Amino acid sequence: MLSERRLEVLRAIVQDYVGTEEPVGSKALTERHNLGVSPATVRNDMAVLEDEGFIAQPHTSAGRIPTDRGYRLFVDKLAGVKPLSSPERRAIQNFLDGAVDLDDVVGRTVRLLAQLTRQVAVVQYPSLTRSTVRHVELLSLAPARLMLVLITDTGRVEQRMIDCPAPFGDTALADLRARLNSRVVGRRFADVPQLVQDLPESFESEDRATVSTVLSVLLETLVEETEERLIIGGTSNLTRFGHDFPVMIRPVLEALEEQVVLLKLLGEATDSGMTVRIGHENAHEGLNATSVVAVGYGSGDEAVAKLGVVGPTRMDYPGTMGAVRAVARYVGQILAES
Repeated sequence: MLSERRLEVLRAIVQDYVGTEEPVGSKALTERHNLGVSPATVRNDMAVLEDEGFIAQPHTSAGRIPTDRGYRLFVDKLAGVKPLSSPERRAIQNFLDGAVDLDDVVGRTVRLLAQLTRQVAVVQYPSLTRSTVRHVELLSLAPARLMLVLITDTGRVEQRMIDCPAPFGDTALADLRARLNSRVVGRRFADVPQLVQDLPESFESEDRATVSTVLSVLLETLVEETEERLIIGGTSNLTRFGHDFPVMIRPVLEALEEQVVLLKLLGEATDSGMTVRIGHENAHEGLNATSVVAVGYGSGDEAVAKLGVVGPTRMDYPGTMGAVRAVARYVGQILAES
């Protein structure tokens, strides 16, 4: 275990390197920070930190920079989440409050995160499997053609066309709509199949095939893989950090184009806590020079999706963590009120 003084030296090195982009020397540390010890003692502490793998010497200069391990210790032990200022919080609220639907909420959120953190923002759409049904609408388009509209508690809307095996009258349609909503509104998607399995038997024999067809389309909608949608923004921000990537920026951009990679980066949406993955903790080789800060958001206690940012390991972790958490909280409030 490192002593408190050496932890303070590490904290100072991380803060200075993030702020100046220059390797940090012992003389600069004693001038900028009230460490209470001589430069010689700081040099000794830096030698121990280097031996332990928390900092490294990038070239022949006297300065040191944090390693992935050093950033990890900083985040775990030393970095508090920086609270946003009142103007920043108001700006977030005003920007997100103007959203008109779920697509607009997600689009505004990714732009806002990219602007606040000046990094790449990633926002996952709310997952259908973790949502509940707000309403099911059935509309007649032709005697044997219907439109099914599924609305979730997060404001997500899914539409499907249904070709019926036989004409379906307005009275039967209204009956099906009422019975279907009475069973599924407010219920989790995972519970819906069991709740509606006996519904066709309660209709006249000539309507049962159409009712079964409607239920089949509804259940298919609940399990479709399109739920794993996400949106990305601010990739141009990476060009500001070209010198932070050891070879070139292309592998990072290529990795960010792969949706499966991004979903793995964000992690399971059911985990509402904040996760920070640093450097080589990211399994994808193209992202070994990046860090990911992600958190779950939702309309209740349980997260329905995740959002976060991707940037170089030399990032302002307290500020980034504060911005990501604040935006997630506001998005959750909007979904709860929508």
